[in-house]
Formats: sequence, C-alpha cells, structure tokens
Amino acid sequence: MAELLQTRLYEWHLAHGARMVPFAGWWMPLQYRGIVEEHGATRNACTITDVSHMGRLRFEGAGAGDFLNSLITRNVAGLKLNHVRYSLVTNARGGILDDVVVGYFANPYSQPFYLMVVNAANRAKILEWIQRHREDWPSRSGSLGHFLIDDLTRLTAMFAIQGPQAAAVLEPLVDCDLASMGYYRGCVVRLLHPKASRQGGILTRTGYTGEDGFELIVAAEIAVPIWEVILDLGRAFGLIPAGLGARDTLRLEAALPLYGNELTEEVNPWEVGLDFACELDGRDFPGCEALLRLRNEPLKRRLVCLEILGRRIARSGYPIKFQDQTVGVVTSGNYSPTLQKPIAMGFVLPELAEPGTEVQVEIRGQLEPARVVPRPFYRRPRPRVSTR
Repeated sequence: MAELLQTRLYEWHLAHGARMVPFAGWWMPLQYRGIVEEHGATRNACTITDVSHMGRLRFEGAGAGDFLNSLITRNVAGLKLNHVRYSLVTNARGGILDDVVVGYFANPYSQPFYLMVVNAANRAKILEWIQRHREDWPSRSGSLGHFLIDDLTRLTAMFAIQGPQAAAVLEPLVDCDLASMGYYRGCVVRLLHPKASRQGGILTRTGYTGEDGFELIVAAEIAVPIWEVILDLGRAFGLIPAGLGARDTLRLEAALPLYGNELTEEVNPWEVGLDFACELDGRDFPGCEALLRLRNEPLKRRLVCLEILGRRIARSGYPIKFQDQTVGVVTSGNYSPTLQKPIAMGFVLPELAEPGTEVQVEIRGQLEPARVVPRPFYRRPRPRVSTR
C-alpha cells in the first residue's frame, strides 16, 4: 500500500485536534469540533476547509485551449478571461472519468493559462489520460501543440472558504472587488497580508457546499500562515475550520454529486442530470459520439433525492424497492443537520423518479419508507449573477 500523502496543513490539523482519516490517498481532517457544528457554521456564518488534496493542473500556451477542448465535454477554448466552467471528462462509452472545474486566468508575469481542478482520487488517472491524448495531439490537430502542462498539486495549497460571511472574511486579504465577482468567476489576486511575502494566488467564487463561498489557491510555502491569517480575519464573523465530514453533509443537502458515488465510469451525464455540462454539437472529444447517441435514447435510470421517512440512515449500496421489487440503489446517504432528518440520493427506474413517489430502502434487512423529493434538498437564496 502506498504511503499516504500529507497536505501542508497536516501538522496544524493534528495540533488543533482534528480527527485525521485516509481519503483518496491523503491524510485529511474529518472533523475538529464536530460535523454538526461545522456544518451549521457553514450554513450560518463561515468555515475554512483544507482541500489541498484536490488535483490542480495548469495548461499554458497557444494550443492549450484547443487541446482541452479535445478532452472535455464543455467548450473552454472560448472562455473569457477570469471565467470558470464545470465540465466532465468522459470515456469512449460516455461514462464519466471525472468531473472537473476549468478556469482561464492571467497575471502580469505570464501569458494567459487554464487551470483544471480534478478530484483527488482521479488525479493520476486524469494525468495519464491527458498524456495519452497529448502524444497523438499533433496528428489529430495538425498542430505542433506548443503548450505546457504542469501538475501544481504538491506545489500549492487550496482552501475552501464557504458560507454567507465568506466575502466579508476575505475582503481585507485580496486586492479585488469580491462584491462584484459573480459565481463561477475568479482572478489572480495579490495577497495583502505581510505573511503572504508579496505573493499572489488564484481566487474563484466556487464551492461544494451549496453556500456562497470561494476557493483560494496559494503557494505551498505560505499555506500555513495564510490559513492562520484567514482564521484571524474570520474570528469576528464566526469562522471555524471544517473537515471533510461537514463538507460531505453539505454537498449532500445541495444534491451535488460525488465521484465514486453518483459519478463513475459506468454512469453517463444524462442519468445524473448533468446535461448542462455537455456541449456536443460540432465537438470532437472522447465519448462525444456516444453522448450524442445517448442523448436520444430513453434513460434506464435517473438520480433522485430521497427523504427517509423513518429515523434510520440509508448508506451507499443499500437497495431501493418498490412493490417488493428492487428498482435502484442508494449512492449517498446521511443525516441532514439542516433539515434534521435522514436524506439520500440514489438511482431508480425513470418511471419512479417523479417527486412524491413512495419507495422503500432496505436498511440492514429491514424496509424503511422513503419519498422522492425535488432536487436539491437545500437551496440558498442566490444573488442575481451569471452562474455558468
């Protein structure tokens, strides 16, 4: 078994009472004070989470945008500066290899570049996928492919600052107008605190919690001091550190898919409601032809949100039943601190996907009643800004 990696905050997490667990090849904090408290702080104030395990890949050069376009489901070659897009990487069958976020940025010291954030568990797989397709890129594109690809994961750290007070917390730290930064926007920023050593970072208005918030990438050598600066700035706003436990309950309430649960290489985008992330007409990328075919075929299953009507928690892999027949499977389930009830997501037959449909979940040999409800479970009020 390979040795687990550590983020630059590993020792800080230990020193501040974090419960550390193995996750996607890394030692990561599951919780500090407790999942429910950290979840509530994100919904009502603000939290900061170490997400440095996520992969960060930089593409720079004249052919970078066209090369990315040949690999992913959305057109990023046409991205405006400081815009960010959610996209998918698919295999030849249209199955999902990963879901990724791609931004287009520039600073005064380099030409514009693309930054792709990938799931931690998929970083090696996606890097291998990229390299395999880069080798035949000149023959496919008729171009020499003059661009560079750098894996910045170990050279940088990444923090998620999430919650309704996130902008207020970060405003003194960065040299940009956060109030005017729309959702799925970002920029290269200069960090205004002395501990930043005059360095910059990349800030995006993105997240995985269903709340307003930002994700900040900084150089690894200033990770600890900048983390502590944000904690100091956030103390007046109720900011506390949060672990991956709260991150999971937050994303479940927001019905955001998790790779390995809702998303796998056997799942296609139409089944999970990610059709918005598939721009197919006039495109050519691995899986495009399969997705064009699947777009016009009847679905065999659909991802739904389930409200568990009893008190027991449905976990991933539990069967979903209707009239004594197994009709699907739970992909994620937990107790919702916001709704104060068990909730789950899972695949069911398309004819059972309408909100209000009554089903059952088999939990350790016993049937628990459940109801299909609208997706997502929780939706915060959103400002009127562009979302994609």
